[in-house]
Amino acid sequence: MKILDRLLGPASKHDPDLPYTYEARVPVVEGEELCNSYFSDTICGLIDYLEEHGIGPSQVSIYEIYQEEERPIDISLCVDAQGRWLHRPDLCRALQDHYKGHIYAAGCDFADRDRSGYGP
Repeated sequence: MKILDRLLGPASKHDPDLPYTYEARVPVVEGEELCNSYFSDTICGLIDYLEEHGIGPSQVSIYEIYQEEERPIDISLCVDAQGRWLHRPDLCRALQDHYKGHIYAAGCDFADRDRSGYGP
């Protein structure tokens, strides 16, 4: 079964109710369409990566990437009252309604995914 898991990837990536991955877009030049893109299989992993690289909430747009579409995430769900990035478990609690039934007290359906971030 381990070989099959490696070939197919995490089970949560096959759930059509969940994003396949997440993308953060940071404009290279303000007002222009050219952006640097950053990716992670989890929103918490992406936010950790952005913060590690000094990218704040006001600089970025985040998208949920599904099989057939992409949807922007309201950044206000990912920040605290002072406008700083939220992190686990506060981020998890903030996104419970957004991912209804997929984030719960004991964990989340994203737990089978790699939390690494990648970018240019």
